[in-house]
Amino acid sequence: MSAGIIVAVLLAAVLHAVWNAIAHAIPDRLIGFVLIEAACAILAIPMVVASPLPSARSWPLLIISAALHVIYVVLLMRGYRLGDFGQVYPLTRGTSPLLVAVGAALFIGEVPHPVQLLGVLTVSAGLILLIFAGGRPSRAQPPALGAALLTGVSIAAYTTVDGVGVRAAGTTLGYAGWLFLLQGPVVPAVAYAMRGRKLLAQIRPHRTLGLTGGAFSLSAYGLVLWAQTRGALAPVAALRESSVVIAAVIGVLRFHEPFGRYRILSSILVAIGVVLVSIP
Repeated sequence: MSAGIIVAVLLAAVLHAVWNAIAHAIPDRLIGFVLIEAACAILAIPMVVASPLPSARSWPLLIISAALHVIYVVLLMRGYRLGDFGQVYPLTRGTSPLLVAVGAALFIGEVPHPVQLLGVLTVSAGLILLIFAGGRPSRAQPPALGAALLTGVSIAAYTTVDGVGVRAAGTTLGYAGWLFLLQGPVVPAVAYAMRGRKLLAQIRPHRTLGLTGGAFSLSAYGLVLWAQTRGALAPVAALRESSVVIAAVIGVLRFHEPFGRYRILSSILVAIGVVLVSIP
């Protein structure tokens, strides 16, 4: 991967960590994701207007990806409700690079060379290690960890689908715009059906923070989609998931969580993995 791709994906990782921290900072998880998804849909409108229509070949993949993104949001909310942020989030992100590597190899014949594959494995190991940063998971946590694993599967699924779809679309901006325009209204619509007019009063205190998180979310994934048109899917996915280490730093600075030996070791493993996946 070129230096430009690496910088773009690492910037996406920072933005991804920040928007997840914002989602975590809003006590009502549904309200947080309503605002984030609504912002994505609103910001997608000028993207769609300013870009050419994606090719016909990419539309089935766009629709499948939008559905997978909605499933991902639902699973992520469930994981956050059932378990601790510091253990659920690393597991969701740590499992996806391995699955993306498998999916890319099976569906598009894109096999990373051995050094890059070792980098993907190293990044995943470092991220999953963060599960233990808050202590050993208790017996009461299997539902949360199960939701986290399913979330990781959904991430790998939409990452692989989008890697193929954005290359077929002929326009990264158009593909990203339509993706967010399709998926963005679903969670707000479901939330309104569940809570009615009181939803508007509930989102008001958090609207600035939540909408900012949505802008960061769209920007982060837009950068990833651009990188996927220029780099192999598995290394891009592994680089992107370095966001977990950044989120751990945010947890220390913003939420006063201890850094600890697991986070230090995880950071070292992820740094080594990032170097390995960057080797051409």
